[in-house]
This record gives sequence, structure tokens and C-alpha cells, in this order.
Amino acid sequence: MVDRVDGIEERVAHLLRAVDDLSDVVAAQAKEIDRLTRLVGLLVEREAEREAGMGDAPAANVRPPHW
Repeated sequence: MVDRVDGIEERVAHLLRAVDDLSDVVAAQAKEIDRLTRLVGLLVEREAEREAGMGDAPAANVRPPHW
């Protein structure tokens, strides 16, 4: 009976360690996702501003009218 309880306690200890390790991984991934989400938002804003500012500017690959 004692061996069985010791075995169960050992397995529970390993499982708790695995859960803690996985929790750390999930927390790190959440931080990275938040950072990347902010960066994508900034890039979307920058692109929208760039597109809004190009309304009257001619395209770079269009020939000038005198050609």
C-alpha cells in the first residue's frame, strides 16, 4: 500500500511540474501575441496614413504626360 501511495505521489509531482512548465509557456506566448498584435495595429495605422497621403501624388511607374 505504501509503495502504491509513493508511486501516485511521484506521478502527481511530475504532473504538477508539467502543468507549471506549460503554464509558463502559455504566459510567454500570450505576451508575444500581445506584442505582435500591437505591432500589427501600428503597421495598419501607418499604412492607412500612407495611403491617405498619396491621394494626389502620381504613381512612381507612370510616365509623365510629356512623353
